[in-house]
Amino acid sequence: MTKQHLTTAFTVDETPEAAFAAINNVRGWWSGDIDGATDQLGAEWTYRYRDLHYSKQKIVELAPGKRVVWQVLDSYLSFVKDKEEWNGTTITFDIADKDGKTEVKFTHVGLAPEDECFDACSNAWGSYIKGSLRDLIATGKGQPNAVEH
Repeated sequence: MTKQHLTTAFTVDETPEAAFAAINNVRGWWSGDIDGATDQLGAEWTYRYRDLHYSKQKIVELAPGKRVVWQVLDSYLSFVKDKEEWNGTTITFDIADKDGKTEVKFTHVGLAPEDECFDACSNAWGSYIKGSLRDLIATGKGQPNAVEH
């Protein structure tokens, strides 16, 4: 049986290049404190949301208008038993032209239905990807939560 991964997709009336730019503007659509460059190949950056979630990503692939890939180097999720459940997973964004529209397919490779975070992470990723990121691409304005300090 093929292992399933958390995945979702949406289509927008914008160019693949616009989608690529928005994905790399992580602060424009993902809530939390983000430290580091999110748009340079090889760059490492961190995401932190209160004491609930910390993750460190390395940008391992940037193909303009086509694909963005982040490798999760380190993580801490306070709300699951395996606090490092994201470690070694890969977050991918595949961008494609579909009949004059742009499809963005998000996959969190290595985060599967049997993982404890899957349900909570599915809901959160779904909201950020199909809500905030989609809006950032379509309207120029995402919906990240206000930064809390």
